[in-house]
Amino acid sequence: MSAAQSEVRLRVRYAETDQMGVVYHANHFVWFEVGRVEFLRQLGFSYREMEQNDGCAIAVVDARCRYRAPARYDDEIIVRTRLKNVRNSAVQFAYELVRASDGVLLAEGETVHLVTDAQMKVREIPENYREAFRKALAGSSGA
Repeated sequence: MSAAQSEVRLRVRYAETDQMGVVYHANHFVWFEVGRVEFLRQLGFSYREMEQNDGCAIAVVDARCRYRAPARYDDEIIVRTRLKNVRNSAVQFAYELVRASDGVLLAEGETVHLVTDAQMKVREIPENYREAFRKALAGSSGA
């Protein structure tokens, strides 16, 4: 995958399903986080580094999910994550959850994050991360 988008594969565990045998809706947000963390690694840094080295966090301030089709136990899911927008102190990601066996779109979503310090006060994104995000956005516009 390019710097503009990352993919992670996971398998639905039995504990992630509900009484109807489909993935419980809140698990989609957990999978978005898995995709987001891997996307940051692909850009060359980790969320842990942001916290430990630069004292910043990316707090979720908006999360949305549009459910398209059910996922079931043992399905292999592809989590596609891309950077949608970046501003001085905000980052927006977009996600797609696709069943690997047949390519069916299961869900799509977005999260918006404010960059904060340890006291949860909004701060600007440190320049090294802002530059990585800008490069990722430039890569997505050229695709």
